[in-house]
Amino acid sequence: MITMIKRTLFLLLLSSAGLASAAQLTDVETRWLTAGSAVLAYAKQELNLPIDITVQPQARASDVPLALGFQDGRCKLVLSMRGNPGAEDILAGLPAEQRPLMIEAMVAHEIGHCWRYAQGVWHALPAGFEQSAQAPAQEQAQALRLTRREEGFADLVALAWTQHRHPQDYAAVAAWMRQVRQPATAGTAGSHGTLAWLQLAPSGAAFDPAQPLFEQAASLWRQGLLREE
Repeated sequence: MITMIKRTLFLLLLSSAGLASAAQLTDVETRWLTAGSAVLAYAKQELNLPIDITVQPQARASDVPLALGFQDGRCKLVLSMRGNPGAEDILAGLPAEQRPLMIEAMVAHEIGHCWRYAQGVWHALPAGFEQSAQAPAQEQAQALRLTRREEGFADLVALAWTQHRHPQDYAAVAAWMRQVRQPATAGTAGSHGTLAWLQLAPSGAAFDPAQPLFEQAASLWRQGLLREE
């Protein structure tokens, strides 16, 4: 099993800057990529998403441990864990046996971003929703709203994936995600204030298993667009 995981990580890292093999990963990086390996394999083998893994040699003060960027038509899953003492703060308080589940959900979230990008619909509304022009003074609020919508979609992908792969653990993952997305100040949604979407999926029964994974998320996402602040 370990050999298979190492091989999977090696294949995923072939196009990664500065790394020749999974053997050069740190223990933390290996643990995160191992936890997310099923999602990454699905993204590359089943969806053929243009995704590469990049490991930052030194994290900056503002870096989150896991993020997704876009460059030259490809998605870049970026790990910023080296020199980042707070890399695993988001997992604080969780039982050790639950941490791989939450990491897997985070990786699925980022794959949700990549899918939107690959479909050419990044920051675009689905059919039937109008995106009105904004005055210059409202541009910042609109940019925040666009980001929040994408985060809402990606959170629903993470939950749909969890229901598909780990239905017995859905409640724990959903509760943790609601906790993470709880706004620091009451009444402020912020760029990652996705509760309008998370509240639509209190249990795995919210997702239709007859639909493809991303359509499961998209169906609820459209409902959430009507509820966002």
